[in-house]
Formats: sequence, C-alpha cells, structure tokens
Amino acid sequence: MTTGQSETGGAPAPAGDSQRPTSGPAPHPTVEDGGSKGRAGTSGSDDRIADGAGRTHPTTTAHPEPAADGNGAERGTGGASTAADAKSSASGTAAEKKSGANGTAADAKSSASGTAADAKTGANGTAGNGKSGSSGGAGDGEQTKTELDPGAGGSSGDRPSGKDAAADAEQKAGEKKTGDTAVEAKDPWTAFGPAPEATPGRPRRMARAVGRFLIHEWTLAALGSLALAVLMTWPTLRYPLYTMPQDTWDPSLQAWQMAWSGHILLANPAQLWQSNSFFPELWSFAFSDTLLGYAPAGMIGTGPEAAVLRYNIMFVLAHALATFGAYALARQLGSGRMGAAVAGVAFAYAPWLLSQAGHLHVLSNGGIPLALAMLARGHGWSLRHGYRPELRHDGWVYAGWLVAAWQLSLGFGIGLPFAYFLGGAVLVAVVTWYVRRTWFWAVRRPFGIRLLVANLVGGALFAGVGLLMAIPYFKVTELHPNAERSVGDIGLFSPPASGFVTAPAESRIWGGLHEGARAALPWHPEMTLLPGFVLYALAAGGLLFSVWKLRQRLLLLAGVVGTMVLAMGTRFFGGTWTYVPLFEHLPGWNGLRTPGRLMLWVTLLLCLLAAGAVTAFTDRVYELARQRIPSWPGPWLRLAAVLPLLLVAVEGLNTTPHPVAPAQPTALRLVDGPMLVLPSNQSLDQHVMLWSTSHFQDVVNGGSGFTPRQLDDVRRVTQSFPDQTSIDYLRTLGVRNVVLLRDQLAGTPWEISVDLPVDSLGITREEMGDAVVYRLSPGEPGSASQPQPTQSDEPGLPTSLPTGLPTNLPSGLPTNLPTGLPTNLPSGLPTSLPTGLPTR
Repeated sequence: MTTGQSETGGAPAPAGDSQRPTSGPAPHPTVEDGGSKGRAGTSGSDDRIADGAGRTHPTTTAHPEPAADGNGAERGTGGASTAADAKSSASGTAAEKKSGANGTAADAKSSASGTAADAKTGANGTAGNGKSGSSGGAGDGEQTKTELDPGAGGSSGDRPSGKDAAADAEQKAGEKKTGDTAVEAKDPWTAFGPAPEATPGRPRRMARAVGRFLIHEWTLAALGSLALAVLMTWPTLRYPLYTMPQDTWDPSLQAWQMAWSGHILLANPAQLWQSNSFFPELWSFAFSDTLLGYAPAGMIGTGPEAAVLRYNIMFVLAHALATFGAYALARQLGSGRMGAAVAGVAFAYAPWLLSQAGHLHVLSNGGIPLALAMLARGHGWSLRHGYRPELRHDGWVYAGWLVAAWQLSLGFGIGLPFAYFLGGAVLVAVVTWYVRRTWFWAVRRPFGIRLLVANLVGGALFAGVGLLMAIPYFKVTELHPNAERSVGDIGLFSPPASGFVTAPAESRIWGGLHEGARAALPWHPEMTLLPGFVLYALAAGGLLFSVWKLRQRLLLLAGVVGTMVLAMGTRFFGGTWTYVPLFEHLPGWNGLRTPGRLMLWVTLLLCLLAAGAVTAFTDRVYELARQRIPSWPGPWLRLAAVLPLLLVAVEGLNTTPHPVAPAQPTALRLVDGPMLVLPSNQSLDQHVMLWSTSHFQDVVNGGSGFTPRQLDDVRRVTQSFPDQTSIDYLRTLGVRNVVLLRDQLAGTPWEISVDLPVDSLGITREEMGDAVVYRLSPGEPGSASQPQPTQSDEPGLPTSLPTGLPTNLPSGLPTNLPTGLPTNLPSGLPTSLPTGLPTR
C-alpha cells in the first residue's frame, strides 16, 4: 500500500473528529534536509519525530481505519512527517503530486472516471489532513480539502506562506490544462426528479393576476350583488327603454334631473342651478333633491328614451351598491362572510323600501355603509377586534371621504342625516381620546400625521361639497318662503308605532296580509316601515348570541331604539324632546319633510346585530364540522348556515308595477321655448320635464317638493286660455308658445276652448300631431300683432316717423260702460267680405 493512499472507495463521509489529541505540550517539529520517506505505522507502533536537537519523541499513531469523520485515508507519521489526505473513487486513484522544498503533502480529488489526487507540500514539513494536537500527531480531518499551515523556520503557523499561495494557483491552472478535467460531483438522482418549472412569461403572469382578481372575495361580492339586484328588481331591465318602476311621476322627474345635470355640465356648468324648468324662476334645479352624483351617467345619450334607460340602469345599480356597501361594512366590523351577506341583502331589500321604489334618491343609500367601511378600514378599527394601528392606511381614509362626499351630492334627503352622523362620530372620537388622556391615563395620539392630514383634507372636501350644495337651497328658501316646512307639515308624514310592523302593498309576502293595517295609516306610502320580521328575529337573537361584545350589542340596541323614536317624528309624545329640537335648531333639518326615512338607520343597525348573530352561528357550525371525518359541514349544517340569507331574500320579494313611460309628443321635439304645456299640474309637469330632454328648451312647467307661487298663478290664470288676459300674462313672462295636449284635455276647461278661433287675439294656432300649438306673437299686451315695416320704392313716402309724439294720454275716460248690450246676434251674416277694398 502506498503511503498516503486510502484503501476505502466511494464518497467520503461527513466531516468529524478522527482522533482526540493527547494531552501534554506539543513538540516542536524538525525539518530534515532532503526528503524523508514516511512509513505507515501499524496498530500500537510508536513513530518518532526528530526535533531540532536530534531527539525523537514518541507519538501514538491511531489504527489505520476509517476515522470518526468519515475520511477514509490512512494517517501515519514518519521521520519527515508526511501526511496525505485522499479521496477515493470507484475505479482507482491517480495522484498528481507537486513537490515542495522539504516535504510533501498529497491532496486527492475524485473525478467521474477515477480519482485524481492533488498533493500539496509544505515549505519545511508536512501536516496532513489534520491539525496538530497538544501532544503531537493527531489530525482534525476535513472532507474536501487539506490545509497546510507551515511555520517559518520549521514551526507551524496560522497563515499559509507565499509559496503555498503560488502552489494553489498552479494547482488550479494545472486542473484546467490536464487531460482529466475535474468535474464537480452531481447528485445522480436529479435525473429522476421533475423538471424545474419554467419562468412564466408576461401573458401568463397577467392571466394569473386576472384569475386571482376574479376569485377575490370583493370581486365575488360585487358580482353577486349585481346579479342579485337584477333578479330582485325584475322586470326593470326587461324593457328598460319603455317602462319605469313604481309609477311615471317621480321617476320622470329624477330621470330629467340626471339628464339635465349631465347636459349642462358639458354645455355651460355655470348655469347648473338655473334649469330649463319652472321658467323664469331662478335656482330652479334646487327645488328638490338633485341626484347630482349621477351626472356622469347623464352625459351619455340624449332624449327621453335615453333618460328612461339611464334611470332604470341606475335603479338597479343603486340596489347593488346598497348590498355591497352593507356587506363591506359588516365585514370590516368583524362579521363573517355569511353574516355580512345577510346584512347586505337585508339592508338593500328591506320591505319598507319597496314603498320608496319611485324615489331613487332614497334608494341610493349604498354610499353610506361603504364610506363608513372605508373610513373604519383606513383607521384600523373594527367592532370585533378594536383598534389595530398596524392596519392603518391613509388611502382608505381618502377614499372613504370621497365616497361620503359623493353620497351627499345625491341629495340632502338622505345625505343630511349622514353628514350629522359623521360629524357626531368625529366629535365623540376626539372627546373620548381627550378625556382618556387627561383624566384617566396618558394615551398616545391615535394615529400619525399622515392619517391626520387625510382626515383633515377629506373632511374639508366633504364639508366643501355640502356647503356648495347648500347655497342654492338657502337661496331657494330666501326667494320662496313657502318652501319651508313647519312642524305641522312634519306631523302629516310622521308614522305611528304600528308602521314599524306594517308592510307596503308592494311586498309579495306581506302586502296582501297587511292591507287592513295600511288602511288605518293616514299616509301609508311613507308610513309602512317594516324592515322585515326575519331581520327583527335575527337582531333579537344577536342580543343573546353574537360575536359582538355585550357592551357593543347594547350600544347597537340603543341606536335602534333612538332612531326609531326619531323616525316617528311628532308621534312620539309630540316630538317635544326628540324630533322637534332637531327641526328647530339643526341647520337644514327643517327641509326634511318625511321623518320615516330615518328608518334607513334603523335597518342598518338591525343588520349589524343580525350579522353578529349569524357569524356566531356559522362559527359554531364549523366548530362542529371539525369534529367530523372529513372535517366538512354536512348538508343539513350547510343548509342551516344559508337559511338566514334565503329568508331575508324571500322577504324582500316585490310586486312593484312597471308602467309604460309616457310617449313624447311631437310638438315637444319641434317647438322652441319658452313654452307652456297645458294642462299643468304636479304629475303632468314631471312628464313635461322628461320630454324636454331632447333640446332642454325653457318650459314654465315643473314638479318638485313645493309649488312656486308664480307657477301657481300661471295655472290659475290660464284656466281660460286662449283669451286676452291669459295671453297678455304669458307674454309678460316671456312665453312664446303654448302647447295643448289633446289626450289630456278630458274634463278640463280646454276641452271646449281648444277649437275656438284665435284670429282676433293676435296669435296663431297650429295642429301638430296630437297637440295644438299656439304661437304668441311678440307685442304689447292687448294689441294685435302689427306687420313689420318694409322698405318702399314709392317716392314721397316717409321712411321715419316724427319724434315728439305725446306719451301722456288724457285721463278721465269713462270706466262704466252701459250694460244690456245684445248677446244674441242675428244669424245669416255674410262670412266673406268683398275683395278689392282700399287698404289705406
């Protein structure tokens, strides 16, 4: 056996300590001149190493067996201290050695076909794959590489010498030049493993991103809300160009509002509040809620059919947004998915809202819970988990304030209580933080400077939108004192307590059963306020079994009772300590004529209580399911979890009628304004507003929450139209054309006068389709139209009238004319006059 070679084949074992060094001082090795041959010692033999004085020191040599570290090379010490570290292969070994100055050291590396040993020699002595111990020759083996640390002048050192560095460089260069190139060892089992997955390209990454987006919870919630809205409002989208839900009066007005805002913002934004209706009134667009937030939709399409289509689409989307907004709020506050779904469906399809199907500004309430959810998310707060600063994000705060401002732009009927709620919530939060910090314990500020800036900017934006929208309404109140409501007016629309358990006629489940209860209500369209018996039951269960804490449940219950009391208006002990103080002291509150619409907040709080109960129930269902094998709810448990959602959806089914929208008369497309359409009343004037969306010509007609005195005078004076008095009055207003609709004249004074001759009145009459158009010629009141002067070629005729004519006519003309003039003229008078009579 050659010294330094290993008898064992195969790969080396993991590194470890081959021998423990003997105790005692380490001898100083001596370097002999010339190369000395190292002998492999046998078991129990003593090898001696000559020191510098010529003495030898015995060292104990281990048995040549595999070391504890798995290195199979035999280790021995000879007279010249030669040590070799070899790595073996399957076929054999071939050592490529490089000699040093005084000794040799072999370092073998294995290749694919064999093992190539690369030996390195030290400068004055050899140290094998080991580190000298305290007594002499025990080595600390390494698996892959043997480090030789010769000392200067024959002593061991800590750093390799310059010759060793040069030898290493020659070794690396030799490995490249040699015929047997060293190949790194590879795991042979990698060939049987799966191929590495290729890096996806841009199209695949985009497809994956789209797929993740489509299956995201919020995407599914939005699509589910939209699909449910189409089904629950059916057949609104069956004939969206021709039918309207509930009736054709208020929907016509609101369709005109969206069309006008979109049209005027593109044409002349400065005239937004000076609409084409109620001519010649100012600020007429602020006579009712404006739905200004839907103006972008109003920019698409023109004419009545486009307005009807737009209204139907927004009607469905309003229900979808209400469902999604309540779902988002419940989820943010800590509800589970099923509980949030119950809250969303119960909020959007509460039975009492079926009576409001003709009031899009009431149904457009989804921005309220959505804005609250965004604000809560931005502040890192939830009802279930409390305040978590690590979840704060100022972007959600900006988004929440923007949605709140948009909700306010839809109208003050729903937006004003929302504005006061936001103001109260901010005030409570600030006071609570201040009291805790001052009187109880020192608390840090609830959020950082970025979130504070977001609230200041967002709150200023919300307040600015509210102020800009309030200015026209204050102008209207100043110009029209009759627009203000009184406490007596509020009493007409205040519902009794029985209204909270009475369903409207449009409810498919309860409508027929509650017919007698509705008959007992003074004004049932605004007094049937049932939010749903299923919702009542779930909310009651939420008081006893819920994921919300007891304190939170009691606060929600207090909110439900308080808003119910406010919704009763003056029915709760006259409203002396409830609704009336708000009516008298809060700015703008006196413009809310229907207290029952505060039922919106009652419904939202009930939905949160119900969501807590359903979440606790579903959590318990899955706890029971975990005890099953497999851990998945059975069919009955799944049905029990879905049952509350099915019940609230069924209770929201409706029988809302969908009448055909009124067809636009031909005259409304061809006749210019300013015009008056007769007959004129609150209902028909809303149709006229819809018909005017083709050209938005000025019309005297208009319908709103109140009737201006001038329009009331027009309706009274024109009862005798066409006569000289009504014509003169309309001319003073600037009216140029009057349109009488034949299909609306039955039972009116115009049923007889529509066919009377008008030659003596200085106006013209024209048949245009199913309408009669009267064109009022410009002129002084009471005078017939005069022909316009023309240029004459006849000499001697004056072309200009003399100035200085008297302007003061003599007074004292008789005012009492004799009576008794004959009223029955003889018949048989000639109807045609001879021609050729002189004209001057």
